[in-house]
Amino acid sequence: MNSPIISTTTSRAGSALDTNRVLRNTYSLLSMTLLFSALTASVSMTLNLPHPGILLTLAGYFGLLFATTKFRNSPLGLAFVFALTGFMGYTLGPILNSYLSLSNGGEIVMTAMAGTGIIFLGLSAYALTTQKDFSFMGSFLMVGIIMGFLAGLAALFFEIPALSLTVSAVFVLLMSGLILYETSNIIHGGETNYIMATVTLYVSIFNLFTSLLHLLGFMNGEQ
Repeated sequence: MNSPIISTTTSRAGSALDTNRVLRNTYSLLSMTLLFSALTASVSMTLNLPHPGILLTLAGYFGLLFATTKFRNSPLGLAFVFALTGFMGYTLGPILNSYLSLSNGGEIVMTAMAGTGIIFLGLSAYALTTQKDFSFMGSFLMVGIIMGFLAGLAALFFEIPALSLTVSAVFVLLMSGLILYETSNIIHGGETNYIMATVTLYVSIFNLFTSLLHLLGFMNGEQ
């Protein structure tokens, strides 16, 4: 008569172990990809490489994202994760150089970096300690990100600074929400693939950082 209780307890213990494994692997891989991305950004900055442009950036990002998703359950998926994050680091290098060339560019970059770290660590800690389920945010975030992406393209192609600034502010909120959502998703077993979890969190951090750069540059009268 006790077997159902034992079975349920064992199942829960196994589920908790799986969740902890995904969480541990995600943060380990995320740390490595962030370091690799920082390395490629440094190389790009040192060599003063030009920005590849919006079209090549989008083609590279979505192409590598597709490959990562396709091979997410194989060792090849790890290679594509590093290819994706390395490529994004390369595109970040010219952006950082443009800010560092400003009178207070170093301060802007460091503030954006610190703000990104504080937001990511704070929101991750909140999701981990409270164990709240933020799955209800999924549909809202998806729609918001798509609309924000399209608005960002419109601001870029039609050269509308006010719209671009608004998109950056909105993306700070959306990426913060995505960090909460994905961390919660891992905790509650909604995301069981640490490669895809890493990609989601990396993209959140990348967009959060670049959005803060734009906002801080504007507030300092440099953009």
